[in-house]
Amino acid sequence: MEIPFGYGDYSSNLLIFFFHGLLFTLLVLRNGILYKSRASYLLALLLFLCTLYIMPYMLGYAGWYGCCWTRETLFFVPFMQVLLIGPVVYFYTKSLLNRDYKISKKEYFHFIPAILYGIYSLIVFVTDKLILDEYYFYADQRDKDLADWYQAAGLISMGVYLVLSLRYYASYRKLIYDQLSYADTILFKWIRNFLIAFLLLLLLRLTLFIVNSGWGDFGSQYWYYKYFSWVFLYISVSGYANAIKQAALGAEKLNPINVFEEETVTEEEEVKPSMGETEILQWKSSLEHTMTKKELFKNPRLTLRDVAQELETTTKNISAIVNSGYEMNFNDFVNHYRIEAIKKKLEDGEHLRTTLLGIAYDAGFNSKATFNRAFKKYTTLSPKEYLTQLQEN
Repeated sequence: MEIPFGYGDYSSNLLIFFFHGLLFTLLVLRNGILYKSRASYLLALLLFLCTLYIMPYMLGYAGWYGCCWTRETLFFVPFMQVLLIGPVVYFYTKSLLNRDYKISKKEYFHFIPAILYGIYSLIVFVTDKLILDEYYFYADQRDKDLADWYQAAGLISMGVYLVLSLRYYASYRKLIYDQLSYADTILFKWIRNFLIAFLLLLLLRLTLFIVNSGWGDFGSQYWYYKYFSWVFLYISVSGYANAIKQAALGAEKLNPINVFEEETVTEEEEVKPSMGETEILQWKSSLEHTMTKKELFKNPRLTLRDVAQELETTTKNISAIVNSGYEMNFNDFVNHYRIEAIKKKLEDGEHLRTTLLGIAYDAGFNSKATFNRAFKKYTTLSPKEYLTQLQEN
């Protein structure tokens, strides 16, 4: 049977994005299978859902709504799973940031709206095609996927799950700065950029809902789907590149500890709700002695757990001391020691014998950008400005 397809400007443009979506879905899925990556599985599912999302418009502009059997295909197959995209974005975020994360049974409720819409679509098909053999639900001959109520519900759903994803990312950022001295190197900027891209899509969608009085007209929505496709292209390419990078480096190298993992402590070891001033001073003295005498800060992969083991206590105790005693997170606390060590070497003229970056690496920094940011944060000057000021004095 010949399948009609009208190649126009609109249909051809969306057709290109449709095929690229299928290609990257398969590439990311292959990566997930090879490396048993849950994040890749979820990203592949998201890319597939985005591919299906533009499909009715790509086929609609190609004339598929104008022919009986192709029109009924578009009518009765729920291509646009707008109630499923949000949960997949959320679970992808969680699985990428928490390498041990698995979707638990109690989280299955997130999929209930999408399942209900699937059941509704099945009821519509059975009623109109198998029982009545005439249009009842489709008496208006408008695709249910494109109904305003469904699109609005999808927009709300995606907005809610975007907020949940951003909150989870914020929790992750706080945890890594509280537990790792190299937090800047594992911020997973890709997930931040991904969530920003997703936010832009929702804002564009919301704006067009408000300003476009003819939103319900099929032809008036092309530019939104064109913009969506460009963002979708960015997510596909960047997401696949990130998946390849993770596979090459390995999760253990990217992050040797799981910051979401709860530490098991005994009743005797458990941190007290509040410490007295004398106890805080004692702990601070022990901590400072350990950091300076053993130069723990020189370890570029130093973690809160490493320091706790050195002092034979729990990470919760050390975290409480650092947070309340110094009013810093662990990352800033360690960087403070690194900067002080670098300043001393600069004052001793070490920069005349080696490079500034070499001094920074020797002090425990593992990237030039992190070193420059930390140095300016604690001295209000860039390393070069500090050197100039030092030489003038």
